[in-house]
Amino acid sequence: QVQLVESGGGLVQAGGSLRLSCAASGRTFSRYGMGWFRQAPGKEREFVAAINWRGDLTYYTDSVKGRFTISRDNAKNTVYLQMDSLKPEDTAAYYCAASPVSTDAVITALNLFAYWGQGTHVTVSS
Repeated sequence: QVQLVESGGGLVQAGGSLRLSCAASGRTFSRYGMGWFRQAPGKEREFVAAINWRGDLTYYTDSVKGRFTISRDNAKNTVYLQMDSLKPEDTAAYYCAASPVSTDAVITALNLFAYWGQGTHVTVSS
């Protein structure tokens, strides 16, 4: 089992940047595929970005490609989401998630992520 704690959210103006961090507990963090999801008020939780366990494959939803970067440091049990050129539509609660599925591929399906953090809020003002 793994526990996840997100940090780094806050209020930023449009065009600004934030870096979210997700600290994981547990010795097997390096074997988990990791993902970031977000949920805006009144909307369903949606996929944002994911990275495989080795950190050499990533995948992004179209709306954040070229603006967000996911990375991981297995030595620190941490995954990051660098968010640049933020837009008001990026406003949401951002959740880190871990998938125990054994694969070298990038996992993106919400239902394959078994462990979730409590979320960190990002507000982008126009």
